[in-house]
Amino acid sequence: MKIAVLSDLFPPYQSGGAEYIACLFAKEYKNCGHEVFVITTVQHKNTRRVEEHAGIKVYSLYTKLPERLRAWGSFYNPQVLPAVRKILAEEKPAVIHAHNIHNYLSYHCLKVAHDVQIPVVLTMHDAMSFSYGKYFEFIDKTNLEQYPPASYNPLGFWSMLKANRFRYIPFRNQIIRTYLHKYVSTMVSVSTELQKALYAHGINCTEVVHNGIDLTAFAVDTEKTAGFRNTCDLNDKSVVLFAGRVSYLKGGEQVLKAMTSVCKALPNAVLLIAGKQDGYGEQMKQMAKDSGIEQSVIFTGWLSREDLMVAYECSNVVVSPSIYLDNFPTVNLEAMAMKKPVIASSFGGSKELVFDGMTGYIVNPLNTEMLAERILELLRDKGKAARMGEAGYQRVADKCSIQQQGQKMLALLQAARTSK
Repeated sequence: MKIAVLSDLFPPYQSGGAEYIACLFAKEYKNCGHEVFVITTVQHKNTRRVEEHAGIKVYSLYTKLPERLRAWGSFYNPQVLPAVRKILAEEKPAVIHAHNIHNYLSYHCLKVAHDVQIPVVLTMHDAMSFSYGKYFEFIDKTNLEQYPPASYNPLGFWSMLKANRFRYIPFRNQIIRTYLHKYVSTMVSVSTELQKALYAHGINCTEVVHNGIDLTAFAVDTEKTAGFRNTCDLNDKSVVLFAGRVSYLKGGEQVLKAMTSVCKALPNAVLLIAGKQDGYGEQMKQMAKDSGIEQSVIFTGWLSREDLMVAYECSNVVVSPSIYLDNFPTVNLEAMAMKKPVIASSFGGSKELVFDGMTGYIVNPLNTEMLAERILELLRDKGKAARMGEAGYQRVADKCSIQQQGQKMLALLQAARTSK
């Protein structure tokens, strides 16, 4: 079966978790004997080029829309659509597996595929089909329960207009729903929580397939690990790792508040932030200084995926305290693959992977006292942390390997192909 993978971004260029997952699925399809090619975009060279990544043909299409047109371009991007149409006509794939296409490739790619009778299976990685950004409006900040009820009520006109101002587009969500329901054969959510939010906003996403990772890739060099410890001054330290995009909604403020208590109780504790000290990172640095824990906060700068594995290896606990609907964080998968206990947010899909009290802890990140208590517990009880890490690894091996998830997706792709 010939499979086209569509993704706004694609490794080896810098990209986020969704693009990394798209790459893993593409590799797995190839490993299973299928013919695979990728259509993606780049924003730094005014040329269309074809290259190979891990033996997979990758069509990289240049696009660079002005900021004021970015939201409109999510529907129809004239810079890339003629090339997408030509590639699909030439390659003639049996089926398309699309991932995030709402920034650069545009939703109109779905109609292009439909016009040439190529069925599309679309994986929904985030809330961008009904929200202009991270979806957090459902959170009651006064409720500090471990599992606060989540009411995914549809976003109203006035709230969206107020939040987005000049970026607001009338009937945006209705247009997106039309594209999705008319031109997509099967919609897949990466978590049940995201699926619930999609249904609440009128998007009939019928399938859930959690993200998977390649466990064979999680091996680190001991010399490299020792060098990283020396460079970041981690020897004899209790290390809490905060990885992923450094931002307020990822829980940056929450983890700093928790670490203020942790560092008072455990002076050798440090917060290792796998990210750049710019933008929100600068704000975190200032907050740490104001809280008196500046010397206990370490920024690594941007890390390659290989170096990020080393950072996991050097950590004792990994935290992902997001304060939005974080759908199925890749950080959790990677930490558990590295046999590290995870303290994750109750908002979103983390609780579908992290079992509270078994592979780590689920917390309401707005309750920073509980977050601090859980961090201290695992830093002090290394035996418990190790047991949770082993249980987490087994959980990923049993339920979320890319081989298992790849087979589930291949079944959906095959079904879409045969029912066209």
